[in-house]
Amino acid sequence: MRSICFAVLLAAFITPPTKSSPGEILVLSPGFVYNAGLLDLAAAYTKETGIKVTVKLENMGKIVNDINAVTPAPDVVVLPMEPLDLMGTLALDRGVKEGTFKPLGRVEIGLAVKAGAPHPDVSTVEKLAAALRGAKAVMYSNPASGSMEGGIIDRLLKQPQFSGVHGVISSKGEGGQALARGEGDMALQLVCEIYPHPEISDVGPLPSELNAHIDGAVAVSARSADPAAAEAFIRYITRPEATATWKAKGLDRF
Repeated sequence: MRSICFAVLLAAFITPPTKSSPGEILVLSPGFVYNAGLLDLAAAYTKETGIKVTVKLENMGKIVNDINAVTPAPDVVVLPMEPLDLMGTLALDRGVKEGTFKPLGRVEIGLAVKAGAPHPDVSTVEKLAAALRGAKAVMYSNPASGSMEGGIIDRLLKQPQFSGVHGVISSKGEGGQALARGEGDMALQLVCEIYPHPEISDVGPLPSELNAHIDGAVAVSARSADPAAAEAFIRYITRPEATATWKAKGLDRF
């Protein structure tokens, strides 16, 4: 009997530890939520509970490709559900725990100008198009890189009502980053990615009929070693008290 007990104790010591020990949560998030208040809420959750939350920024496509194989296994995943329903596809593929899928919020694409520059009226499609035509160069993110917002903007600028707009794809980073570096004189960019740059200013979101936004959702990963802890974190970031934090960084809760 003593030899059996010793063997059990020895196995406990030599079994390699996993990431998902109590007190740690790993979140995979694309930039449109990562930059829109998620880091602030994760830090607040850690301060209030003592549970470490690690938020990892990843390309949307990489999240979808890696969710079932990446090591360490994530506990929480954030993905868009519009204009491309990557979260819905992941749920159908059983990549998330059933019943934990929760709509999170919307991040609009807005117009940015250099700090101190006049803010044009963009309240209608016609006024927005006129403002964009007045720019020497309207910077935006490269859709070929896999940027969802870049694809939305690229398709928008190819619509007939935006004929004559000189759109320029940023050769390095996002459109807002290019404008902040002094490239062009306007940029189309997710508002959550305009706010961090003091060199540029947010004019406002594009007219609603253009559907220039990304809607996000959050869920517990099917591979989470502690789904209860993951669900508790999701409840925290989606509770009414968190709405102001999201709003301040550019995400409107549903």
